[in-house]
Amino acid sequence: MHFIERRYSPTKRRDLLKAAATLPLLASTMANSLAATTQGTKRFYSRVRPADPDWPSANLWVNLREQLGGRLLKLDPPFASCVAAHGSAACIEAMRHLGNTFEIGDQPGLTQTSGWVDAWTSQPSAYAVAAESTADVVAAVNFARQHRLRLTIKGGGHSYQGTSSAPDSLLIWTRHMNEVSLHDSFVPQGCAAKISPQPAVTLGAGAMWIDAYDAVSTQGGRYVQGGGCTTVGVAGLIQSGGFGNFSKKYGTAAAGLLEAQVVTADGVVRIANACTNPELFWALKGGGGGGFGVVTRLTLRTRDLPDTFGAVFLSVKATSDEAYRDLLAKLLEFYRDALLNPGWGEQIGFHPGNRISVSMVFQGMPESLARQTWQPFLDWLSAHASYVIDKPFECIALPAQHFWDATFMKRYAPDFIVADTRNDAPPHHVLWKGDLEQAGWFIHGYRSAWLPASLLMPDQLAKLADAIFRSTRHWSIGFHFNKGLAGSPAAEIEAARDTATNPAVLDAFALAIIAGGSGPQFPGMLGKPVDSASAREQARAIALAMEELLKVVPNAGSYVSESDYFLKQWQSAFWGEHHPRLARIKRQYDPEGLFFTRHGIGSEGWSEDGFTPLQDAKNV
Repeated sequence: MHFIERRYSPTKRRDLLKAAATLPLLASTMANSLAATTQGTKRFYSRVRPADPDWPSANLWVNLREQLGGRLLKLDPPFASCVAAHGSAACIEAMRHLGNTFEIGDQPGLTQTSGWVDAWTSQPSAYAVAAESTADVVAAVNFARQHRLRLTIKGGGHSYQGTSSAPDSLLIWTRHMNEVSLHDSFVPQGCAAKISPQPAVTLGAGAMWIDAYDAVSTQGGRYVQGGGCTTVGVAGLIQSGGFGNFSKKYGTAAAGLLEAQVVTADGVVRIANACTNPELFWALKGGGGGGFGVVTRLTLRTRDLPDTFGAVFLSVKATSDEAYRDLLAKLLEFYRDALLNPGWGEQIGFHPGNRISVSMVFQGMPESLARQTWQPFLDWLSAHASYVIDKPFECIALPAQHFWDATFMKRYAPDFIVADTRNDAPPHHVLWKGDLEQAGWFIHGYRSAWLPASLLMPDQLAKLADAIFRSTRHWSIGFHFNKGLAGSPAAEIEAARDTATNPAVLDAFALAIIAGGSGPQFPGMLGKPVDSASAREQARAIALAMEELLKVVPNAGSYVSESDYFLKQWQSAFWGEHHPRLARIKRQYDPEGLFFTRHGIGSEGWSEDGFTPLQDAKNV
């Protein structure tokens, strides 16, 4: 199915707000009926499930569907047809969706991650509101609050933690809200005397980053800081902080947010920017997706586009442990001296078998300069017989305006991209081939840690190299340099400082990620079920690998979107010193905890599934 792109305009915005205002806003009534305080403890009320007597009647669901103009969907398990008859046409059709991340996103009952061993499994909501407007979102929020429903929000559906999926819930599905509009001189509402006009882009909550890049870069000749994977939803990434290929140059995606429209728990449509609802605005910049309201529209600053974007690739194997230790130390030293700057991003992998792999990007320099930058390291390798080049050094550069240009890439770099091949797919819908493995993947283990730049100093570098060596005895590690801001321009570091993201990112040179998984494991689908014993063994190896790395950076912060499901001290790991402020904002805008995400702000007061309040829940 193909959703026609809708262009945003001020007139359309006014119409949506007027429509929202006509809907029944039950905020004060429900606040009075649901709120209760006893000895300083907030009482939350259990949410209802379909089997409960308080579940909305069939007539109430019919009324909601009519109010929404038919945009209420009753969801069945996506692979129910396979359970009933494995060889049926319906089962084959359901399985066909799993090879295309765009197609997965077009299914309200599917998520881009199918689950995590011993943690969660993707299951569809009971109903989904296929929202096309802010008014639809208001109706869904009010209905969920009035009837004590578990509410779920999904745009791109990429959540590793399972927050895009919850059985027995009402899903607000924003996929249809994919409008994109460019501005030459945008000023946030209420900020005319405080903020100068600047180029910007406004996107609906359901837009993916490929929609943003096509409009801003390919068509508009400018740049917007977003995510690396093109099928990730814009709204979810911004609310989690957000890193892309070139974050070392342009900072976090959240720091580029100028304004958001958000429906809060009382059903009110609010504008959040630096001048209006500034605390809510700050919380939306990295405080976690879906925790403070339903974002329906975002406006992001755009930048001048550099002349070139490019990439380098290399794979090297050491012939002995001693040579591998030397290689690690040399590579870290080379990164510190030549690559720790705004010009370079993406990652280097350190692997068992004494191997390293380089998959890095660069910006604003010609191919000749990129090659020249790497030449000293390549010369060092050539001078030592202990290293085998598995994959020769490769360097490519292209005009930056064509980096996400589907037509250009299909012609000049077809090996790097995968297109949405459906007949009705938008022509710009492509993703990087390396991201195709995320299509429905099932996680065995996932750990991350921000690494401070001090580890690269001469007195610490050898310890870091040794920790990497010990870690790779268990599993591979990826150092994602674009997910740490050490080496970024001072202005981008200061902009990120004014977000809710853990301040550990400010002086981190990289985010270390250690992870593993397998192909899709949706309930009921065809194929071999996950080998739980093997998956748990992988999870143990991943944990051991991270333990070795944490010996040189104990109590490291972790990125909320890419982290361990079983993390204990998640509040401090995700947000550091920002957590108390975020908790206060949560109480202000969502005092009854309508918006629940596991390990999200305020979730301490609820059971793991978000249905049952804890008896000793403090007003957190």
